Amino acid sequence: MTPGYEEQDGVGVRDGLQRLWTPHRLSYVRGEGKADGDEPAGCPFCRVIELDDPDGLVLARGERVFAVLNLYPYNPGHLMVLPYRHVPDYTDLDAAETVEFAEFTQRAMRVVRAVAQPHGFNIGMNQGVVGGAGIAAHLHQHVVPRWGGDANFMPVIGHTKVIPQLLGETRQLLAGAWDAH
Repeated sequence: MTPGYEEQDGVGVRDGLQRLWTPHRLSYVRGEGKADGDEPAGCPFCRVIELDDPDGLVLARGERVFAVLNLYPYNPGHLMVLPYRHVPDYTDLDAAETVEFAEFTQRAMRVVRAVAQPHGFNIGMNQGVVGGAGIAAHLHQHVVPRWGGDANFMPVIGHTKVIPQLLGETRQLLAGAWDAH
Protein backbone atom coordinates (compact mmCIF):
# COMPACT_ATOMS: atom_id res chain seq x y z
CA MET A 1 0.00 0.00 0.00
CA THR A 2 1.28 3.49 -0.83
CA PRO A 3 2.14 5.65 2.22
CA GLY A 4 -0.62 8.16 2.90
CA TYR A 5 -3.30 5.76 1.73
CA GLU A 6 -5.38 3.25 3.61
CA GLU A 7 -7.40 0.43 2.17
CA GLN A 8 -11.16 0.76 2.27
CA ASP A 9 -13.29 -1.90 0.56
CA GLY A 10 -10.26 -2.97 -1.46
CA VAL A 11 -9.63 0.57 -2.74
CA GLY A 12 -6.79 2.86 -1.63
CA VAL A 13 -8.12 6.05 -0.02
CA ARG A 14 -5.95 9.02 1.06
CA ASP A 15 -5.90 9.49 4.82
CA GLY A 16 -5.70 13.29 4.44
CA LEU A 17 -2.59 13.73 6.60
CA GLN A 18 0.62 15.41 5.50
CA ARG A 19 3.86 13.80 6.63
CA LEU A 20 6.62 15.70 8.41
CA TRP A 21 9.62 13.41 8.70
CA THR A 22 11.38 13.83 12.06
CA PRO A 23 13.92 11.03 12.46
CA HIS A 24 15.55 12.86 15.40
CA ARG A 25 12.44 12.05 17.46
CA LEU A 26 12.74 8.27 16.98
CA SER A 27 14.69 7.79 20.22
CA TYR A 28 11.89 9.64 22.07
CA VAL A 29 9.20 7.47 20.47
CA ARG A 30 11.14 4.31 21.36
CA GLY A 31 11.44 5.51 24.94
CA GLU A 32 15.22 5.58 24.83
CA GLY A 33 16.73 7.79 27.49
CA LYS A 34 13.64 7.81 29.68
CA ALA A 35 14.16 7.24 33.35
CA ASP A 36 13.31 3.80 34.68
CA GLY A 37 11.21 4.37 37.78
CA ASP A 38 13.14 6.38 40.34
CA GLU A 39 16.56 5.74 38.81
CA PRO A 40 18.33 8.88 37.52
CA ALA A 41 20.84 6.85 35.45
CA GLY A 42 18.69 6.94 32.31
CA CYS A 43 17.06 10.32 32.92
CA PRO A 44 17.71 12.81 30.12
CA PHE A 45 17.22 15.72 32.53
CA CYS A 46 19.88 14.35 34.88
CA ARG A 47 22.22 13.93 31.90
CA VAL A 48 21.64 17.55 30.81
CA ILE A 49 22.98 18.72 34.18
CA GLU A 50 26.38 17.23 33.27
CA LEU A 51 26.58 18.88 29.81
CA ASP A 52 27.92 22.33 29.11
CA ASP A 53 25.12 24.88 28.78
CA PRO A 54 25.00 25.27 24.97
CA ASP A 55 25.09 21.50 24.35
CA GLY A 56 22.42 20.87 27.00
CA LEU A 57 20.32 23.88 25.90
CA VAL A 58 20.55 25.12 29.50
CA LEU A 59 19.47 28.74 29.89
CA ALA A 60 20.43 29.28 33.52
CA ARG A 61 21.54 27.39 36.60
CA GLY A 62 20.56 28.22 40.14
CA GLU A 63 21.58 26.64 43.41
CA ARG A 64 18.73 24.11 43.44
CA VAL A 65 17.02 24.37 40.02
CA PHE A 66 17.85 25.11 36.40
CA ALA A 67 16.07 26.22 33.22
CA VAL A 68 16.45 24.41 29.91
CA LEU A 69 14.86 24.70 26.48
CA ASN A 70 12.40 21.99 25.55
CA LEU A 71 13.91 19.77 22.85
CA TYR A 72 10.47 19.36 21.24
CA PRO A 73 8.94 22.84 21.66
CA TYR A 74 5.30 23.72 21.17
CA ASN A 75 6.37 27.29 20.40
CA PRO A 76 9.66 29.18 20.14
CA GLY A 77 10.99 29.84 23.64
CA HIS A 78 9.24 26.81 25.20
CA LEU A 79 11.39 26.06 28.23
CA MET A 80 11.26 24.01 31.40
CA VAL A 81 12.25 24.65 35.00
CA LEU A 82 13.60 21.61 36.87
CA PRO A 83 15.15 20.79 40.22
CA TYR A 84 18.62 19.27 40.10
CA ARG A 85 17.36 16.62 42.47
CA HIS A 86 15.75 13.65 40.69
CA VAL A 87 12.25 13.73 42.22
CA PRO A 88 8.98 12.89 40.47
CA ASP A 89 6.42 15.00 42.29
CA TYR A 90 5.94 18.66 43.14
CA THR A 91 5.28 17.73 46.76
CA ASP A 92 8.78 16.16 46.92
CA LEU A 93 10.45 19.58 46.71
CA ASP A 94 11.75 20.99 49.97
CA ALA A 95 10.95 24.59 50.94
CA ALA A 96 14.12 26.09 49.43
CA GLU A 97 13.64 24.18 46.15
CA THR A 98 10.01 25.31 45.96
CA VAL A 99 10.98 28.97 46.36
CA GLU A 100 13.75 28.82 43.75
CA PHE A 101 11.49 26.81 41.40
CA ALA A 102 8.87 29.59 41.58
CA GLU A 103 11.47 32.35 41.23
CA PHE A 104 12.98 30.69 38.14
CA THR A 105 9.52 30.41 36.59
CA GLN A 106 8.90 34.13 37.16
CA ARG A 107 12.30 35.02 35.76
CA ALA A 108 11.72 32.79 32.73
CA MET A 109 8.51 34.68 31.98
CA ARG A 110 10.27 38.07 32.31
CA VAL A 111 13.11 36.93 30.04
CA VAL A 112 10.83 35.53 27.34
CA ARG A 113 8.67 38.67 27.49
CA ALA A 114 11.74 40.89 27.04
CA VAL A 115 13.18 38.83 24.18
CA ALA A 116 10.09 37.69 22.27
CA GLN A 117 7.08 39.76 23.41
CA PRO A 118 4.58 36.88 23.71
CA HIS A 119 0.93 37.75 24.30
CA GLY A 120 0.58 35.18 27.08
CA PHE A 121 1.89 31.93 28.57
CA ASN A 122 0.86 28.39 29.37
CA ILE A 123 2.60 27.27 32.55
CA GLY A 124 2.20 23.84 34.02
CA MET A 125 3.48 20.45 34.97
CA ASN A 126 2.11 17.01 34.23
CA GLN A 127 2.41 14.76 37.27
CA GLY A 128 2.86 11.05 36.60
CA VAL A 129 2.53 9.08 33.38
CA VAL A 130 -1.27 9.09 33.62
CA GLY A 131 -1.14 12.87 34.10
CA GLY A 132 0.67 13.19 30.76
CA ALA A 133 4.29 13.47 31.85
CA GLY A 134 6.59 12.13 29.14
CA ILE A 135 9.41 11.91 31.67
CA ALA A 136 7.50 11.29 34.88
CA ALA A 137 10.45 10.42 37.12
CA HIS A 138 11.99 13.92 37.07
CA LEU A 139 9.75 16.86 37.96
CA HIS A 140 9.65 19.60 35.35
CA GLN A 141 7.46 22.62 34.74
CA HIS A 142 6.76 23.90 31.24
CA VAL A 143 6.78 27.60 30.41
CA VAL A 144 5.26 27.99 26.94
CA PRO A 145 5.02 31.45 25.36
CA ARG A 146 1.86 32.05 23.35
CA TRP A 147 0.96 34.53 20.63
CA GLY A 148 -2.37 35.34 19.07
CA GLY A 149 -2.56 33.19 15.94
CA ASP A 150 0.09 30.67 17.03
CA ALA A 151 -2.53 27.98 16.53
CA ASN A 152 -3.01 29.03 12.90
CA PHE A 153 -3.83 26.91 9.86
CA MET A 154 -0.54 25.00 9.88
CA PRO A 155 -1.20 22.87 12.99
CA VAL A 156 -4.98 22.98 12.66
CA ILE A 157 -5.30 22.12 8.96
CA GLY A 158 -1.79 21.19 7.93
CA HIS A 159 -1.07 19.12 11.05
CA THR A 160 2.39 20.74 11.12
CA LYS A 161 3.93 22.98 13.78
CA VAL A 162 6.27 25.62 12.41
CA ILE A 163 9.12 26.68 14.70
CA PRO A 164 10.80 29.69 13.06
CA GLN A 165 14.02 29.67 15.08
CA LEU A 166 16.68 27.03 15.74
CA LEU A 167 17.02 25.89 19.36
CA GLY A 168 20.64 27.05 19.60
CA GLU A 169 19.67 30.56 18.51
CA THR A 170 16.73 30.65 20.93
CA ARG A 171 19.01 29.46 23.75
CA GLN A 172 21.57 32.14 22.98
CA LEU A 173 18.96 34.93 23.09
CA LEU A 174 17.25 33.76 26.29
CA ALA A 175 20.46 32.85 28.15
CA GLY A 176 21.95 36.20 27.19
CA ALA A 177 18.99 38.04 28.68
CA TRP A 178 18.66 35.91 31.84
CA ASP A 179 20.85 37.92 34.22
CA ALA A 180 19.21 41.21 33.22
CA HIS A 181 15.76 40.02 34.27
